[in-house]
Amino acid sequence: MAFTGLMGSNPIPGVYQKSGDMSRKTEKVEGMAEVAPTKEIRGIVRIAGRDIKGETRLRKALIQVKGIGVTLDTVLTKIISAKLGISRNAMIGELSDEQMDMLDDIINNPHKYGVPERMLNRQRDADTNQSMHIIGTDLTFRVKQDITNAKDMNTWKGYRHTYGQKVRGQRTRTTGRTGMTVGVLRKVMLAKAAAARGAEAKGAAPAATEEKKSAEEKKPVEEAKKE
Repeated sequence: MAFTGLMGSNPIPGVYQKSGDMSRKTEKVEGMAEVAPTKEIRGIVRIAGRDIKGETRLRKALIQVKGIGVTLDTVLTKIISAKLGISRNAMIGELSDEQMDMLDDIINNPHKYGVPERMLNRQRDADTNQSMHIIGTDLTFRVKQDITNAKDMNTWKGYRHTYGQKVRGQRTRTTGRTGMTVGVLRKVMLAKAAAARGAEAKGAAPAATEEKKSAEEKKPVEEAKKE
């Protein structure tokens, strides 16, 4: 409905033209909504042994995988976006099976796609002498295996791991208490000793009273024997 001016029934040109443009835009949007295809989005997507919701954006999905931090997530997102030809904000539930296979290969072998060696978490491995990046449950298993090897070789790090202490030279005077420390243990021992002394004192008082009574009872008998 067009607006009218104060001087007559003629509509105001600017307002009338604007309302007409809005109506035409609305018609275009409605037509586009009818033509635009709808993509099927999977509810759960499994990446590197981790279940992630299909509505999660690509740039936020990779960081949920164990072994991928913020910096590596940014680099891998750029590589995946370029290789698959998708946006960084694309939902992972929209990816096809072929695209998911390509994504798994990129995050499992990032060095093949130009990721520098300094960003890998396994540089010059002791067994293979090769640099690699481990993610998911493989990373958890490999860390436990490294700690076990350090304990078996009786290294300083293994010694610290054995006693549950910090490994990388952090201070332990005020932080890092992992059990009954010396100060806490001393307080507990003093409390137990005080409780034991109190129990002995309570037990000694009735014993002394009984001994006194028995001595008083024996006294007339001894005096009678003397007479």
